Amino acid sequence: MQMNTPPRSTIRLTRRGRGALIATGAVVAATAVAVPLLILKSDGPTRPTSLVIPEGWRSGQIYEAVDKALELPAGTTRKSLAKANLKLPGDAEGNPEGYLFPATYPLEKATPESLLRAMVDTANKKFRGSPITAGAQRNAMTMYQAVTIASIAQSEAATKADMGKVTRVVFNRLERGMPLQMDSTINYAMNRSTLNTTVADTKLDSPYNSYQRMGLPPTPIANPGEDAMRAAVNPTPGDWLYFVTVKPGDTRFTSSYEEHQKNVAEFNRNRRSPSPSPSHR
Repeated sequence: MQMNTPPRSTIRLTRRGRGALIATGAVVAATAVAVPLLILKSDGPTRPTSLVIPEGWRSGQIYEAVDKALELPAGTTRKSLAKANLKLPGDAEGNPEGYLFPATYPLEKATPESLLRAMVDTANKKFRGSPITAGAQRNAMTMYQAVTIASIAQSEAATKADMGKVTRVVFNRLERGMPLQMDSTINYAMNRSTLNTTVADTKLDSPYNSYQRMGLPPTPIANPGEDAMRAAVNPTPGDWLYFVTVKPGDTRFTSSYEEHQKNVAEFNRNRRSPSPSPSHR
């Protein structure tokens, strides 16, 4: 994120799209945003036998993947939510975002409802494990808040190690009453994935605009995996308030606004872009 004034509003970071390995016989589906590929595992030229949901997919991508895997009309899985009887926390208010756990799911005799239930049941099983539950309690968070933070870490961090640092930035900013200013939340609101966020984007009227709204977004912004969940309840110790991915594999965290601005300038040089609003937090 970019700023002309110090600390109070200076982070921005966007989800770096990760490619997913395509299994033998895979079918690639176009997604609403330019991130991972749909993976269908097949034993041959016949109908695929399983569906792989990568970490960090949004619910819309998953609905589309299920429709394609089961060869159903577009929108079928989304419409099936009402009758899927998903075991979601009350805070979710029926929205499964964050609880469609990334894993491999068999397609034999599968329906949209059965696949969605399997994803949510898997999430509940993983999230309610004692280390995650204890970690959430230790940090005075509800499980839904932990999943929301994990979804930000999943969307912002390129590595497992960085997930813990991103989580720490979230904690540090919340404790200081600073807006999160995460590009990933704006990307979620706009159903896109990009490394560049404009000044106009930061003025978007949305509860997911973490430049304008304080605190966590109202729901998770992706479906996190186990590494992101562990990071959410065990943030790496540090005083960081800012971070920016200067180039692939080089994400820099700092507590200094001045140092952050230098990192942002390097990001812009690397991108050969005049825009001062890269992907940073």
